[in-house]
Amino acid sequence: MKINAISPDKNDFTKVLVHIAKAPKKLHYIGKLPESRIPTVAIVGTRRPSSYGKEVTYRLSYDLASRNVAVVSGLALGVDAVAHKAALEAGGVTVAVLGNPLPNISPTSNRALGESIIQHGGAILSEYEEGSGVFPSNFLERNRIVAGLADAIIITEATTRSGTLNTAARALEQGKELFVVPGPITSPLSAGCNALLKQGARIVTSYEDVLEIIAPELLSSQTTMPLGQNELETAILQAISSGVRDGEEILKITGADPTEFATALTMLELAGSIRALGANQWTIR
Repeated sequence: MKINAISPDKNDFTKVLVHIAKAPKKLHYIGKLPESRIPTVAIVGTRRPSSYGKEVTYRLSYDLASRNVAVVSGLALGVDAVAHKAALEAGGVTVAVLGNPLPNISPTSNRALGESIIQHGGAILSEYEEGSGVFPSNFLERNRIVAGLADAIIITEATTRSGTLNTAARALEQGKELFVVPGPITSPLSAGCNALLKQGARIVTSYEDVLEIIAPELLSSQTTMPLGQNELETAILQAISSGVRDGEEILKITGADPTEFATALTMLELAGSIRALGANQWTIR
């Protein structure tokens, strides 16, 4: 894989980094960076997200990427990986910023995801030259670039001691918009998010919340719910859209024959209208 090197000010997408503290003098990347500046969000969070964290991360990233918003993250386990994957599945642009030099893609468990980003027109980016050492501080320093590339930062799930809060601090230092997903007050994984909301971070519950601030021109005048190919599929979509996730509960609501219900779920999933979350839980794609 070819490693490219540029000065941040030589690319319209990366020139925003010129204005951050400790601006990188050179960037190394594999793949393709956006040639022009497009609305960009960074989506970050815990490495061990709950099913709730995975769902909201996927939905926000997918919805934004499908509307021509670039998604930046750090390719870490958990929320980062979910955000990159959702952006790819939406056919959007995603850029991963590493805390180690290229060509190594770290963590190794996400190497295939990193290669997929490159293959689908995105980029893997690092400020560190090939052959340079890897230190724990690299990953905290990386956060300033993740935040610096974005117009807004979204934190979907984080504990009070999460390294994600370092990215939030960098975003605030840079004067960037900080959006946070609220979570259950009983969940340690949402404690960091809820604390940020108390401190004045913007609440985010849908992609519209973000676009209203960073790119209102991308908001459609009307949002329509997907329709099924028959009454049962439509009823299933309506149930999931209302917040019901459990397959058994959806079956009760629709009152359908179990065999016909299973067939309808399969057809909706194949059509890309819904997505399985595991353990017979479903969400709108």
